[in-house]
Amino acid sequence: MIGLFALLFTFSSCGGGGDTSSSEGATAEKPKSMIAEPEAPIEVSADGSTVTARLTGDDMMKYNLNKIEVKAGQKINLTLTHTGKMKKEVMGHNFVLLKPGVDVDAFATEATKHKDSDYIPTNMEGDIIAHTSLVGGGESTSVSFDAPAPGTYKYICSFPAHHITMNGELIVN
Repeated sequence: MIGLFALLFTFSSCGGGGDTSSSEGATAEKPKSMIAEPEAPIEVSADGSTVTARLTGDDMMKYNLNKIEVKAGQKINLTLTHTGKMKKEVMGHNFVLLKPGVDVDAFATEATKHKDSDYIPTNMEGDIIAHTSLVGGGESTSVSFDAPAPGTYKYICSFPAHHITMNGELIVN
């Protein structure tokens, strides 16, 4: 602490400058370029043709994103990562993008009967635009699809009862 105070006093009295890495009791800060920044949850390619969405779900039944905005026709590469620790049998997560007009509660109720297909109701596949497989703690899964026509589309986790807190909107402009 005394070394740091002396260093600050020296900087303020001589205008700053100098290399702090050789001063006793002080260490140089890493340049910002060397500090690993977390990846942005949504990125658009340089040419604007592709959107990469990084969706996470946790053991508290929450997605990190409740809204994803894209443009019609863009390719969407979505990765779902389960950041929790629980196994998929007790706290599994998926991403299911529904067509407009689908009754979310009715879909989710039907999904509970389809454990063997990762809670994707095979008799309602016509109501789904895209979906991932089910993942447990520490696992990831991905899906790629083209953004549909302009509009607002609901997405949910179809694991039993998760749609109540794990839901969002894909907004296509």
